[in-house]
Amino acid sequence: MGEVLNSFVPKAFEFPDRMLLLLVIPLLVGAYIFAVTRKNKRGMRYTNTSMLQAVIGRQSSWRRHLAFGLSLLSLITLSMAFAKPMNEVMVPRERATVVLVIDVSQSMQATDVKPNRLAAAQAAAKAFVESLPEKYNIALVAMAGSNNTIVQPTLERSAVLRGIDTLKLQDSTALGGGIAAGMKALSSVPKDPNDPDAKIPGAIVMLSDGENQTGPSPVNEAAKAGEQGVPVYTIAYGSDSGFVDLDGQRFPVPVNKEQMQEIAKQSKGQFFEAATAHELSVV
Repeated sequence: MGEVLNSFVPKAFEFPDRMLLLLVIPLLVGAYIFAVTRKNKRGMRYTNTSMLQAVIGRQSSWRRHLAFGLSLLSLITLSMAFAKPMNEVMVPRERATVVLVIDVSQSMQATDVKPNRLAAAQAAAKAFVESLPEKYNIALVAMAGSNNTIVQPTLERSAVLRGIDTLKLQDSTALGGGIAAGMKALSSVPKDPNDPDAKIPGAIVMLSDGENQTGPSPVNEAAKAGEQGVPVYTIAYGSDSGFVDLDGQRFPVPVNKEQMQEIAKQSKGQFFEAATAHELSVV
């Protein structure tokens, strides 16, 4: 019962100086007492008070003061409302989170997926973000040689969509680092106040052509994620005929499906593949 009452008692006021209006209350009470006392003295001038009572009837003392008491209560309430009371209330926050890890390495400029792998991934990621239930948090990680969390877990879909638009090609690829960055983003989700040790209900969705070049072992990082109950859903897109032209030379960039399959397996996630923009949107 005490906890319930405490939740209704304001801890502070936004404009505490407005509470000075309550100083008027004692003045009004004093004025009322003075007026009632004076009225009683004037009534004593009647010599035949029994006749007067017969004419106006006997009044209950509490009824005479009820209107004044209610007026004071209203004034107190309005004064407190005018001061804008504030309180701290625990509001539950959704903790279910999906982290999008998108490959932005140079191989993503291959045009085997039209218009190119990165543009197709961006379009598919946007469609995915807009399809998720509103209560899910979404985070965005750009994966290359270094991995950057572009958007921390948020319910704001517009922020994630803008983040996807800002993705630019970078050098190298670190799949393991991308998974580690995704796990770090998940760790920023607030803990459950009722169970601080509870695992965060989350998942990682990785869109990549699957070729690892640097950083920690992606298989080991996937296993760590699986041990913490975070599955990694991998989407390998592109074809074996993909290539990029860099510094006047042509380099083949085939999709490493086996790598992506193993990441999904070790994390207890699922593996998907897409060779076209249409297949990617279906996935």
